[in-house]
Amino acid sequence: MTQPRFIQIHTLQSYSAALLNRDDAGLAKRLPMGDAIRTRISSQCLKRHWRTADDHHSLAKLGVPMAVRSRHTLTLIRDELIKRKIPDNLAQAAAEALRDGGLLDKGGKKLKGKEALETGQAVLLGKAEIDYLVQRCETLAREEQDEKALTAAITRLLKDEKSNIEALRHGSGLEAALFGRMVTSDVLASRDAAVYVAHAFTVHEAQVENDYFTVVDDLLRETGERGSAGIFDTELASGLYYGYVVVDVPQLVANLEGIGMAECFDAHPERRELAGQVVNSLLHLIATVSPGAKRGSTAPFGHASLMLVETGDWQPRSLAGAFETALKLKGVNMRAQAIGQLAREIEKHDAAYGAPLDRRYLALDDETPMPKAQRLSLDQLGKWVQNRIVEGA
Repeated sequence: MTQPRFIQIHTLQSYSAALLNRDDAGLAKRLPMGDAIRTRISSQCLKRHWRTADDHHSLAKLGVPMAVRSRHTLTLIRDELIKRKIPDNLAQAAAEALRDGGLLDKGGKKLKGKEALETGQAVLLGKAEIDYLVQRCETLAREEQDEKALTAAITRLLKDEKSNIEALRHGSGLEAALFGRMVTSDVLASRDAAVYVAHAFTVHEAQVENDYFTVVDDLLRETGERGSAGIFDTELASGLYYGYVVVDVPQLVANLEGIGMAECFDAHPERRELAGQVVNSLLHLIATVSPGAKRGSTAPFGHASLMLVETGDWQPRSLAGAFETALKLKGVNMRAQAIGQLAREIEKHDAAYGAPLDRRYLALDDETPMPKAQRLSLDQLGKWVQNRIVEGA
């Protein structure tokens, strides 16, 4: 049995009459591929919904500190200091000192007042990092009652305690451990992503239409007048989407446990237990959490009809090539055809490369089994992946 260096997750998921991911014009996002234009769901959209999902397998329920992604993090720190009875002027000075000391935006805007605390872009900051900074700034603000003295003290803090901030356990939060964090800060540490997410796309040509609708004015209708309170249209799409996710297990263990990637499978299995739990939860979220705008009027909820999971130590490879030629829309069982295409693509890769991959899969249909793979329920699939990570080779 090979080391589970990479976990590859392939899914097929159907949605009808939904607006899953909009572009800047409010239309369904599209992707040119092969011989047809497809509708797609961006990786950012998918990750956002997995991060924020609130259910039995929510990432927030794993006991690992989460993170805050915002342009207003410095404002949050200032307000928290005020809640701790730090005078308003000192709280503002502390937040500005963090900005000018290189915490965010490498110096930030040289402005004063509330607007100076808004960063140029949303920054991901772990709750442990935020709590640490608030605690240290509170201590300094009680020692230094002068704004200039406090600013100087915080500037020294950022220079002297950079290594302490980087060493905080789960300091950058679970989101950064999973999906990475790129910062231009002089203080915060960047994190390489351990989970790679492809844009999901329809395995067939895009199926879209404009939904024309009106809003009825109840009060006018009661008076017998005709007409509407507004006329609108929006774009809706239907499709069967192929999704692909890769988990880099050594990178995930390194991000969560603070050890080197090379130590991942030499370390005690306890050092891989959290990573196993995280991937188990992530697997459930990928299979069951649906992205989608206009939820109130389209109910865009759907579970994966197929989820194939592969583990091994070979470099990952997508099975998107199975759908370079768009599947026919008429006269076929679309789902069965897509599953058959995936099975044939796997057989071609196995014959060409002979990669020693362990496979398990979940399927709603019985017609086409996955090559060299055992069929499991979602819970069994999650437990299998979790155990593979903990056990190692």
